[in-house]
Amino acid sequence: MSCNWGTELWDQFDNLEKHTGCGIDFLERYSKFLRERADIELSYAKQIRSLSKKYHPKRSREDESRYSWCLAFAATLRQLNELSVQREEFSENLNTQIVCELTRYTQEVKTERKNHFQDGRRAQQHIEGSWKQLESSKRRFERDCKEAERAQQVSDRIDLDNKTDGEKRCSLKARQTAQQKKQAAEESRKDYVTSLNQFNQDQHQHYHTLVPVIYQRIQDMEERRIERVCEAMRSSAEAERKVLPAAGRSLEVMMEAAEGIQPRMDARQVVEVYKSGFDPPGDVELEDYSASMRRSISESSYLDNRGEGQRPSRKLWPFIRKNKLLTLLSSPRQPPPPPPTSPSPGGVASSPQSPPTASREPITQRLNYLMTSGSRTRKQCLRSLKRGLSLKLGSGPADCSHLPPEQRRKKLQSRMNNINQEIQREREQRDALLKMREVYERSPQMGDAGSLEPRLEEVKLSLQRLEEELRKHQAWFSEADSRLSENGSRRQSGGCGSNSQVTTPGSSSLKQLDNRSPASRESPDGSYTEDNSAELHFKSRSSEFDDDFDDEEPLPSIGTCKSLYPFQGQNEGTLSMVEGELLSVVEEDKGDGWTRVRRNLEEEGYVPTSYIKVFLESSAKGFVQSSRLV
Repeated sequence: MSCNWGTELWDQFDNLEKHTGCGIDFLERYSKFLRERADIELSYAKQIRSLSKKYHPKRSREDESRYSWCLAFAATLRQLNELSVQREEFSENLNTQIVCELTRYTQEVKTERKNHFQDGRRAQQHIEGSWKQLESSKRRFERDCKEAERAQQVSDRIDLDNKTDGEKRCSLKARQTAQQKKQAAEESRKDYVTSLNQFNQDQHQHYHTLVPVIYQRIQDMEERRIERVCEAMRSSAEAERKVLPAAGRSLEVMMEAAEGIQPRMDARQVVEVYKSGFDPPGDVELEDYSASMRRSISESSYLDNRGEGQRPSRKLWPFIRKNKLLTLLSSPRQPPPPPPTSPSPGGVASSPQSPPTASREPITQRLNYLMTSGSRTRKQCLRSLKRGLSLKLGSGPADCSHLPPEQRRKKLQSRMNNINQEIQREREQRDALLKMREVYERSPQMGDAGSLEPRLEEVKLSLQRLEEELRKHQAWFSEADSRLSENGSRRQSGGCGSNSQVTTPGSSSLKQLDNRSPASRESPDGSYTEDNSAELHFKSRSSEFDDDFDDEEPLPSIGTCKSLYPFQGQNEGTLSMVEGELLSVVEEDKGDGWTRVRRNLEEEGYVPTSYIKVFLESSAKGFVQSSRLV
């Protein structure tokens, strides 16, 4: 079947115009569809990237990065980020390579279609004009023929009735009129024949030449439009197919990451991270209190018994809180922050613009007062001592002796690795400088060799410092490693002999603390005391403080305060507050710039004195003055 629009659809001009208009509308709708899809792909990529960034491990959770499940999740998030990149590329390809080209082509098709149908309308108008001219000449010829016929009939009737001279003259005039009408009819006939021939010629040219050419151009335009739509669909599918291999690789990486999760290795990693290296606590020794009953009851024997024989009750360290004084010494707190730059309101108790000095309240005076004061005042003194010591002490020792043995060993090993890396970098830099100096010495025009001596000397000093640090850390590491080895061998020997050794009541009760090995006196924080007498003296004095703190009751409120500025309590022991908040005052400022307050009988902590306005109760002022440290 023929598909030539010029011959098959010669009389369907209006339908062709409607059909091509629908084709252009489809082209515009398809372009809009691709644009919206590109926007959706871009939005999806942004949301996936935002999701990946939201759940990416934060710095506060860097400790989890050593576990396989956390690493697998991080790999999944990275692959999701890669997927978002691929989707963004796909969206960009849709917009730049397909949507823009379709938009431009749509405008070209609109212009081309407009020109073709204008040509078709002009051809149609021309044939319609030729037809109108033919109709006009035809009507004129018909009219002239009828008039000539009537004139001839009048002339013939007059000739039949011709009797007089006047009638003869009328007959002559009628014959002249009929002759003129006949000539006019002949001329109209010639014009009609001419118009008819011209119309037939124009009609033949219109339907056999002009219309086929115009309609063929319209058909070519429509076929090109359909081919462009096909190409756009194929390009969009090809662009998406290019993304699929990358998406498949990302999914494969996700599968590999999921299969790489190893529960047993993670459990072993937990042991490596949190293992302290301490020995489990041994048997509890019998403390024979009946020895004092066999002595003579006298003041001297009682004092001797108190000083030599009695030992304070102690608990195993895994089951009690850390010693309060050790806690004070190991948790330093910074001086209170200065108030905001706005003018300080009146009524502030004191302004902690600078760190408290030792001249205001020396720590030795607090310790002396601590040993001789009562229970309630002792608690307040300990709190004040905690704040005073925390302002003076810095971070842990350089040898990491404050850490448990296993953690100390790992920390020292990490430091040694870092120092070795720095030494390697310094050596590489030294070798590069030496090579450069040799080049300068061989070719003085390239540079001055003497200009490198200061830098070489600096690198040499840095290497000496790093090597000294490395030797120091190696000594500490050897000490920690030997202590761990001793603990391990002691644990093995104790485990082997535990079944054969029989402990009778009282057999170990008379053992003194000075007979215990240093390792047995080791505390959970990794430090121990070689001096037994100092350790006994310290424990005998501090155990009373522990008992007091174990039975600690909430202190009564001695007044109220109003916050003048907002404060964020980020350090341990501090309390956050907002501006204008009312709080209860538990302990007045001891001269270090901090006041202890309470909120709702539950939250309690220290706030800067310069940030609040204190209103002490009249009944509590005497108690505060009596309990204030000298």
